[in-house]
Amino acid sequence: MHHDESQELGPMLRAHRRAAGLTLEELAEGSGVSARAIGDMERGRSRGPQARTVEALAGALALSPAGTAALLGAARAGRRRHERPTPPGLCDLPPAVPDFTGRPAEAAWLARSADEPGRLPVSIVSGAPGLGKTALAVHTAARLADRFRDGCFFVDLRGLDTEPVTPHDALARLLRALGVRERDLPVETDERQVLYRRMMRERNALVVLDNAAHEGQVRALLPGAGAGAAWVTSRRTLTGIEHARRLLLEPLPADAATALLGAILAQQDDARWDGTPGDGTSPDTGAGPDPAALALIADLCGHLPLALRIAGHRLLSRPGWSVHHLAERLGDEDLRLQRLAAGDLRIRSAFGLSYAQLPGPLRRLFRRLALVPGPHFDAGLGAALTGLDLGRVEEMLDELLELGLLGRTSADRLLFHDLIRLYARERLQEEESPEERSSAEAALYGWLLDTASAAGQWFQPDPPPAGAAPFATARAAQGWLETESANWLAALHGAAAAGRHAEVVQTAESMHWFSDRWTNWGHWHTVFGLARACARALGDDTLEATHANYLAWALLYCLRQPGESLTVAEQAAELARRGGDAAQEAWAHFYAAAAGNRLNILDAAADRARRAAELFAVAGDHEGRPQALLALAAAQQQQGDAEGAIGTADTIIALLTDPATAPAPHITDFTMTNALAQRGKAQLDLGRARDAQGSYTEARRIGARVGVPLLQGIAALGQAKALDALGDRARALTAARDAVTFAGAADDPARLTEATALVEAWSDPTGS
Repeated sequence: MHHDESQELGPMLRAHRRAAGLTLEELAEGSGVSARAIGDMERGRSRGPQARTVEALAGALALSPAGTAALLGAARAGRRRHERPTPPGLCDLPPAVPDFTGRPAEAAWLARSADEPGRLPVSIVSGAPGLGKTALAVHTAARLADRFRDGCFFVDLRGLDTEPVTPHDALARLLRALGVRERDLPVETDERQVLYRRMMRERNALVVLDNAAHEGQVRALLPGAGAGAAWVTSRRTLTGIEHARRLLLEPLPADAATALLGAILAQQDDARWDGTPGDGTSPDTGAGPDPAALALIADLCGHLPLALRIAGHRLLSRPGWSVHHLAERLGDEDLRLQRLAAGDLRIRSAFGLSYAQLPGPLRRLFRRLALVPGPHFDAGLGAALTGLDLGRVEEMLDELLELGLLGRTSADRLLFHDLIRLYARERLQEEESPEERSSAEAALYGWLLDTASAAGQWFQPDPPPAGAAPFATARAAQGWLETESANWLAALHGAAAAGRHAEVVQTAESMHWFSDRWTNWGHWHTVFGLARACARALGDDTLEATHANYLAWALLYCLRQPGESLTVAEQAAELARRGGDAAQEAWAHFYAAAAGNRLNILDAAADRARRAAELFAVAGDHEGRPQALLALAAAQQQQGDAEGAIGTADTIIALLTDPATAPAPHITDFTMTNALAQRGKAQLDLGRARDAQGSYTEARRIGARVGVPLLQGIAALGQAKALDALGDRARALTAARDAVTFAGAADDPARLTEATALVEAWSDPTGS
């Protein structure tokens, strides 16, 4: 049987099969090619199979070398007829942005897919609206066009439209761009996909799938393994696409954002950029926009490329405006989104496309999250705002994250981009009534303060039982209080402004013992200042004395303002006497004594401390009495009475170890760490380095259990000095390094300086 290359593959293959006496199924079994694929070839639906497929068929048919060559020739002819030169314009890259700037690392990341096409050929770029995902892909593809000898293909999948492009239609566009005639397009989507992947397998081509809606749309359009690559852009992260490289795009760095604005303005030769200082030009050179003003505009645009582009073109189209004028206009938060518009470019519209895709409950969650006062949040706050189940809210937040409407912090908390937060706030104001907004905010603030109070209870003398809701452990409670601090502090301000005085006082009271563990927060004077004012508004002298005492503590130990602390402590003592509360009067004397020690008013401080200890003993206050004695020991130490300080410290340790006078275990540990460190200091002053080493070592052991960096730093520094005095420089250096770490964590500058100096001196081989 003789055939030439002009013959069609289908009739030739059918003739060979019949001559061999084989059914489709038998030929399929012998060749390893599916019966469906063989049938497509014989019917002319697949006219140009790959050479290895034809060779497998020829082997199963036992064709001669001439017959095999003829069959291969027919397949080649079919491919030539089937694959015409790429028609222009069907899937061409759109024009690249001429002033593209600020994404060198991201562009290099995409470029690596061209260098290593056989490994993870799919690259997905995702992120929030307005980040410039398409611009990045188009710019990089245009720059790398020479690397893809068989072309760069671009398809806008219109993922934000009501009806995104279907895989069926997208495959038709791609196949036509690859040279397939309209009449040769397979009817079924899966057949189009098979043909598309086969045609792409041998091509060194790039396919850019822009603005994808979801995984199902993208999966059908991926070319598979081969010489080419596929880049996908989407607001969604498309986590269902396996074996893909991923890039989550972020806003531009500050310098790149400013540079992009400058590049946009440089497109137009404008006299405004050549004026004198004061008109929006640079005060240094007298030419070009003021960099500080450009940086401010970039900040107000949140470093989003789309917002920056809009701002730049808005400035170019307003001859009477300077950069300072635009910065001033964008400074109004309520009008910022409205003013970020230039022609048909509107930042609000970019966000609105994503918002429109959300179902009703998800829209409500999105806009109500704008009520969160702090910079980040989690599902607990979302549940409080909506009344929905926590698990459901977690799923909804994942969807907002997937859509690019939320981002994550490094601590895996969620947050808004600044402009998206403004958009959410706009939606809230336009779509919910004042009553609904007020009710949602009240629910949020109430939940925050209730939860804060529950967390604070873990550090009170009578903590809740282990496993008690909503926190299973004290560590979990402390983690929540620190992480949500900006949110519950704002809720406290809100309650005070609304006149909910008792709620403010109750929340602040729950923080009393916890505050000792986080002295470097920086806001305890605000918490206890609000509580004192609310106690005064309630007309309760004893309550006001209590929170005035807490405020005196915050002024002394957190803000390091002993003079102000002494004044407030004296006010607290008077309020307590007026209210007949001996315990609060004792606390006031204690804080006055501690402030006096800092102010070097030592005799008065010692007298105050003794008076406080007596009052605590009469009141049976096991928590307060050791604190007063600590202040006394410190005064004795500073007066030069180290033996007296040791005696007082021993008295404290005895009180803490006697079950009849010991406070709660966690308060005992805290106070014991202080007492041991105080004793170690006095012992070191007396030259009893070995005793001091023992005291400081025990202080560090117990302090590790307490976990307060300030106390750990004091004990580590003392231990370092004791070890050095004993001639053990190696262990002394280790302890000093620990002290540097703890003092840094505690924001304790004096000890940080001292410990750092010791480390530097002892690390120097020539040091003494």
